[in-house]
Amino acid sequence: MVTGGRPTPKEVVTRFAPSPNGFLHLGHAYAALMAFDPAAHGRFLLRIEDIDRGRSRPEFEAAICEDLAWLGLVWEEPVRRQSEHMDDYARALARLDGMDVLYQCFCTRREISEEVTRAGIAPHGEDGPPYPGTCRRLDAAERRARIHAGEAYSSRLDMKAAIEQAGPIMWFDDTRGEARSADPSRHGDIVIASKEAPTSYHLSVTVDDALQGVTLVTRGGDLEPVTDIHRLLQALLVLPSPAYRHHRLLIDAGGRRLAKRDGALSIRALREAGHGPDAVRAMALGGGLDDNVGVARTIGGARAAQEAR
Repeated sequence: MVTGGRPTPKEVVTRFAPSPNGFLHLGHAYAALMAFDPAAHGRFLLRIEDIDRGRSRPEFEAAICEDLAWLGLVWEEPVRRQSEHMDDYARALARLDGMDVLYQCFCTRREISEEVTRAGIAPHGEDGPPYPGTCRRLDAAERRARIHAGEAYSSRLDMKAAIEQAGPIMWFDDTRGEARSADPSRHGDIVIASKEAPTSYHLSVTVDDALQGVTLVTRGGDLEPVTDIHRLLQALLVLPSPAYRHHRLLIDAGGRRLAKRDGALSIRALREAGHGPDAVRAMALGGGLDDNVGVARTIGGARAAQEAR
């Protein structure tokens, strides 16, 4: 059984890893502070997850650094940008391919949707139903022919084969103080490298955490389910396993999770409205309140004050 160990305080290395596709909001500030605090006697890293080149912008990366510094956070240099380390992900991808746990998938999103409908597969969490395995059933000759013809494809993890090679896997939940069994099978054959990008979030974040020596991953509770995937990849690639701490998500006055796509109140907007770093840190941490409702009220009051200016 592959286990995940718990780091001792002197070994703690944490990271905050935003994507430069918009300005940071209070939810990001909370996540950054949750990562920064346990590294008080260790190392705190900033990583820019910019593999989505279509949405990443240098001005947003600059704003991320400016906002975090304004909040009083200090991180090690140099900052790791994923777009500068594609060779690292390519080596990991090649290693997985050599283990016969990957296969080429030529399906379009429309074809997958139609196959899922025909098969009557039920929804499966926020990401919808797992991939039905259409291309897993292709024979080697057809795969080679389609690749030779220049047909675009993604690389998917053959979940059954991967789990058989990795064996039972555990990970340490620092929030609960307990070891937990990983169950990556519920995610189905996930994409490891897409038609649009030579790596995926799952592969790049797993490789990055190992190369950077991260011992404690702090992140929102919405990412807790994918810990099973990351532990599987660590086991296959023989990478160290950090401990994981999943924190609550901040919500707005309407009960929705703060998100860039919904126009969540940005740190920049709060700064421009005259709020200081101490006040913004207090807003992010709940203003001294322990529940999400209190946070929502604090955020709502800050937005109203800003709009009244």
